[in-house]
Amino acid sequence: MLLAPFLVAFFLIRYLQKSLVSDHGISLSVKPLRGFLLIGIGLLGAEVAFNAEYITKWIWHLILIAIALFMYKTDDLKHSRTLLIGVLPFIAISLVNDILQAVDRNLYNTWKGYMEAGILFSLILLVIMWVNNNKQQKALEKERLKRQFEEQQNKIIAARKNELEMMVSERTAELISQKEDLEKALAELSATQHQLIQQEKLASLGELTAGIAHEIQNPLNFVNNFSEVSAELIDELQEEQRKDFRNLGNETEILEMLKENLAKIKHHGKRADAIVKGMLQHSRSSNGKIEPVDINALADEYLRLSYHGLRAKDKSFNAIMQTDFDSSVGKVNVLPQDLGRVILNLLTNAFYSVNQKRKHSENLYEPTVSVQTKKYKNKILIKIRDNGLGIPPKALDKIYQPFFTTKPAGEGTGLGLSLSYDIITKGHQGEMKVSTREGEYAEFNIFIPLNLS
Repeated sequence: MLLAPFLVAFFLIRYLQKSLVSDHGISLSVKPLRGFLLIGIGLLGAEVAFNAEYITKWIWHLILIAIALFMYKTDDLKHSRTLLIGVLPFIAISLVNDILQAVDRNLYNTWKGYMEAGILFSLILLVIMWVNNNKQQKALEKERLKRQFEEQQNKIIAARKNELEMMVSERTAELISQKEDLEKALAELSATQHQLIQQEKLASLGELTAGIAHEIQNPLNFVNNFSEVSAELIDELQEEQRKDFRNLGNETEILEMLKENLAKIKHHGKRADAIVKGMLQHSRSSNGKIEPVDINALADEYLRLSYHGLRAKDKSFNAIMQTDFDSSVGKVNVLPQDLGRVILNLLTNAFYSVNQKRKHSENLYEPTVSVQTKKYKNKILIKIRDNGLGIPPKALDKIYQPFFTTKPAGEGTGLGLSLSYDIITKGHQGEMKVSTREGEYAEFNIFIPLNLS
């Protein structure tokens, strides 16, 4: 009985039948395999019943060859064709073995051992190729499941994309509405500033309106900057959505940032509106021209104006004003109104600091604010010092940041030092340095080059 061909045929047929089963059902190509299986079972029955091995062995060769051709021709079995490397050697050696046995028995007996060994090794090769093919099938199945998962993820992402686009549209509409409100507020501010520029400056009124004017302009600039940043965030979100592998975490973070920007725009818009309504009726504006200015006279003027400005608010306040002006400083080319705003802001902060310390100190404390000028080879120094509260160490790295302030809510916008720093470093190509000790003093040193042009 030819058991080996039957086992090989049976194994191949069963394995190929499983390969033709997928998520979409059983392929029509499985029908020929069922026919091969029925023929094989019939041949095996004939061998057992009639001992017709001499005839059936040739039919077995035909069946195995037919199965091999079926594997090669069927498109649904592309991934199982590597088994042919194991099947064909078995068919070839078996066929040669049977032909040799039928043609020359003596020669067959001479090569019988080699033939049996060849058949054995071909069976081993078939097992090896089956294991290898099985691994390939598992890898392909894993890849198929991966593609299926990616398709599901793409569907989820597409749904999320639609949701995000709706949210972005809503946020954009809110942003446009806020921008229109801010533009209206800026128009009102421009009209108010135009009226203020026409008025005569009243130095005895305290803090000059120019100091207040820059407090107004900067919040509006800040709001416009947040509008531009928000527009960039929208572009970034749209770019994220166009990526093949999107990061939903990044998109959510961008939306949160847009929401925060809208809240900040609303807050500072209200702040700008409040400042517009509370502006003084007198101011002077900077013409943006560099002019020779007597630095000592300028510093002395703003020292007294800032002092009397605080006195106008708090009649109980008194302070010692000290000056140390270098007479060799003379006139220096500067932007007079801009530099005046810087000196005014620093002196206003100094008087505020000593006044706060006075309120919580014993009678022995003497509030003192001093202004010093000094000329070096190629620059001048303006030093403003007070013996007030000083600056906390943790705040030193932030004092020049826009909207950062150590004052209580409602008493400062946090723009004074930021603007002053820009005026000195950018407008005058100078330097601004701070020295402080919390609870004891604060000292600001302004360095301006003499050759400013």
